[in-house]
Amino acid sequence: MLKFFKPRPNTFLKLLQDQACLTLQGMSLLKEYLNDQDRAVAERLTVTEKEEDEVRRILIDELLRTFVTPIDREDIFTLSRAIDDVLDYAYSTVDEMEILKVNPTPYMCRIASLLHDAAYEIQLGVQRLEDHPRVASEHAQRAKALENRVEQVYREAVADLFSGPQDAEHIVQMLKMREVYRHLSNAADRGDEAANIIADIVVKMT
Repeated sequence: MLKFFKPRPNTFLKLLQDQACLTLQGMSLLKEYLNDQDRAVAERLTVTEKEEDEVRRILIDELLRTFVTPIDREDIFTLSRAIDDVLDYAYSTVDEMEILKVNPTPYMCRIASLLHDAAYEIQLGVQRLEDHPRVASEHAQRAKALENRVEQVYREAVADLFSGPQDAEHIVQMLKMREVYRHLSNAADRGDEAANIIADIVVKMT
């Protein structure tokens, strides 16, 4: 019974850190795929996404088995979900490109680079939560700033995409590319959500 009520200060943060690390790896693979569209890279991204899903399953199981958590239970759950969603959208981006036979554009490469940088800031934010929460908050703000830049590039990309449709075939291709851009934008939105949750956790801790 005492074990049930005893706080487990490291388990959840370690699992969140593992998730953030896998998401960063996924963003690196996304960048690599957009550079050369290597099918082997897409497969590695699929494996990374499945690995993070497993880490999230373990985290949820730990939540169900633990009465006292080091930070708010809902914050742990929602931060885990947001970090997982970032990688899910990176995976779905590549999956859609493979299915729809969409070639990468300079805009996609720019967005992927910004997403990678944001994932790095989120990873650092999660790592600093326990011992340096104010530093974690700084990394969260940097991640949010990068998300804003993604949205700027996204709007530029969509405006350019729809600037001059030529024929029906071209319109179909435009719609396919718009779908890919939306996946990338959604990844940025989830990164912004993760950054907001980190900032909320810091407020509760300090």
